[in-house]
Amino acid sequence: MSGSYTILLSGLKEGHHTIDFEINKEFFELFEESEVKDGRLIANIEMDKRSTHLDLIIRILGSVRIGCDRCLEMFSQSISSENRLLVKFGKSIDDIDPDILSIPVDENELALQQQLYEFIMLALPIKRVHPADKNGRSTCDPVMLKKLEELIIEEEKENDPRWDELKKLMNDN
Repeated sequence: MSGSYTILLSGLKEGHHTIDFEINKEFFELFEESEVKDGRLIANIEMDKRSTHLDLIIRILGSVRIGCDRCLEMFSQSISSENRLLVKFGKSIDDIDPDILSIPVDENELALQQQLYEFIMLALPIKRVHPADKNGRSTCDPVMLKKLEELIIEEEKENDPRWDELKKLMNDN
């Protein structure tokens, strides 16, 4: 396992290769703006090297520490993703297609930290809340949940006379 998140291309023979990267707190420190500050993940990369390109299947499995959208406390969120990345050897770097990475033919290494980071961020759920316990109850911080309940303002159920008139028109037709 490596911590550099870079694949050395010089001297790599054509054919199938497998590489594992360990992703932890130091990895997320490379990305200042990251909402994820810690995690324990393994990125397994299956690579098929050809003379004109690399075909990578990147599987990421583990968990990250992230803040709950509801109670703001940190919790462990499981991550499981599989992504394909095609790396073409060309004359220059090209970023037109996000699924195809173009690098110069004479490039000696392939740095994957940005792609790994993006795949992890894309694997996070949109709604990030503590998972429910075995009884279906929230595992969020009960003190924070109580405060939120106190702050919820009930909507007033007053009738707006304008809407009443519109409803009459609809019912008449």
